[in-house]
Amino acid sequence: MDAKTLAPKTLDAKTLIEDFQFLDDWEDRIRYAIELGRALPPFPEAERTEENKVQGCASQVWLVSHRREGPNGPVLEFEGDSDAHIVRGLIAVLLTLMSGHTPKEILATDALGVFREIGLEGHLTPQRSNGLNSMVNRIRADARAALAEA
Repeated sequence: MDAKTLAPKTLDAKTLIEDFQFLDDWEDRIRYAIELGRALPPFPEAERTEENKVQGCASQVWLVSHRREGPNGPVLEFEGDSDAHIVRGLIAVLLTLMSGHTPKEILATDALGVFREIGLEGHLTPQRSNGLNSMVNRIRADARAALAEA
C-alpha cells in the first residue's frame, strides 16, 4: 500500500498509527504526512502572531490552543500551520495525537515515541527534529497551563 491509497480523513491516534504501519518506506510515510497536512483546516490569518509562533523551529510554525469544558474537566483543541509542507504534515500528526484530550492525557502521551513508532522521527533532519521537539514542548506547556487554571 502506498501513501496515495490512504486518503486523509478524521483520524484517531490508533488509526493514524495503523495507517502509517501499512506504509513500507520513508518516502511513502512522509508523503502521507504531507497529505494529512494538506487536509488541515485553514489556519486563521489573525492567529499568525509572534505569540502563537513556535520558537525553535527552522520553518515558521504557529500553534494555538483552545480550551473547552468536557465531561471530565478541561479539554484542549489545537490548530496549527507551517510554511513548509513536511512540517505541516508533522503538525497534522501531532494534532491527531494531542487535540481533543484533557491536559493530563496530553501530558501522559509520548508523542515523540509515536513519531518513532510510525517511522517518521528517525528520518528527520536535526533542524526538523528540534522543531518537532519545540512543538511538543509548546503543546505540553499549554496543557500544564490549563491544569494550573483548573
